[in-house]
Amino acid sequence: MAATLQQIKEKVRKITRSPSTSLLTEAQLEEYINTFVLYDFPEQLRLFFFKTTLTFFTIPFVDTYETDSVPGLEDFKNRYLTIHPPVFVAGRIIYLSQSRSEFYAAWPLNEALLQIGAGNGIITNYSGVLQTGARAPVLQNQVSFTSVDSNLSPLTVYDVPQTGSNTLGTLFTNDTPSLPAGVINYVTGVYSFTFPVAPGPGAVIQAQVKPYQPSIPVSMLFYDTKFVFRPVPDRAYRVEMDAYIRPTELLNDAQEPGLQEFWQYIAWGAAIKVFEDRMDMESIEQVMPMFKEQENLIHRRTIVQKTNERTATIYVANPMSGRGFNNVGYL
Repeated sequence: MAATLQQIKEKVRKITRSPSTSLLTEAQLEEYINTFVLYDFPEQLRLFFFKTTLTFFTIPFVDTYETDSVPGLEDFKNRYLTIHPPVFVAGRIIYLSQSRSEFYAAWPLNEALLQIGAGNGIITNYSGVLQTGARAPVLQNQVSFTSVDSNLSPLTVYDVPQTGSNTLGTLFTNDTPSLPAGVINYVTGVYSFTFPVAPGPGAVIQAQVKPYQPSIPVSMLFYDTKFVFRPVPDRAYRVEMDAYIRPTELLNDAQEPGLQEFWQYIAWGAAIKVFEDRMDMESIEQVMPMFKEQENLIHRRTIVQKTNERTATIYVANPMSGRGFNNVGYL
């Protein structure tokens, strides 16, 4: 038996008593159906069917990944609902945190303060190489050069990573944030920039940077739809994690939902949205038992699937290794 968008439409029309397009147009009907499919359905039922593996690759010397700019994760906020452990990097389980305070307590952002020169009231351009001990690379979005002019007004130059480059950043000033003032190589430490006015005579010119030693990551922060890795990757590594994906929109009459059994649940849900816009609360009350019945039937597959496994705790032995398991890895 087919379970297509056309059948869903027919059932919604029967439930809402809207057999004619004069009462409910095709465009309106499709909008109600897809509004329920895309926004209500995945939040009311977080089904096992919608769980998938999210995969992408790290970039050498890049610690932060804005999801929508990562190849394969375009439109992340709309395609994926939530992410979950375990997180794997190169096949190794790493720690997942969603707390900035927890993550940066373990991986402090303490900056190194490096004096790169002193002003004379004339020179505005400065260049050189950051002396960071063993010439370690420095974090992107964590580079600034500061000083004061002869009137003790602050002078600040800060970095913005260049799109398409994992080693170069453009330097800007607070006075002219839209005009480039210089460049920084995050890996070699080579820099060149121009202050808008000359630092005052004897004024210290200071670089504030965060050096690091790149390696394979062991921790990941997920915050503000961004992934942050520590240590910073030294090469491209495959990253994998569990994620719940949003259902697929129904765009043509012959199309079926992800599982055929969804069709009646979608029809009842779309009908309720029609009644909501009509302010027909009595009809909503009447159809709610049938809607909940379909919801329970849809949910049953996920419930039965999950009964096959115990809740993971540090006291549950891993049958493959005979050891316990936690969010970091095997004990």
